[in-house]
Amino acid sequence: MATNLALDDKLIREVQQLSGQATKKAAVTEALQEYIQKRQQLKIIDLFGTIEYGDYDYKKQRKKS
Repeated sequence: MATNLALDDKLIREVQQLSGQATKKAAVTEALQEYIQKRQQLKIIDLFGTIEYGDYDYKKQRKKS
């Protein structure tokens, strides 16, 4: 999908330097992928403490092996 964006050149150069990407397209693509990954990880963190395990006995489970 072709998209024209007015991006801050200073930010693009910094992303290129940090990522080692030679092109603006590659730098922006990598930055977007990292952004998405981080947001997905934050959603997983929100799940901590929300899952009920009932009468789960981890010691009993270890003895079955």
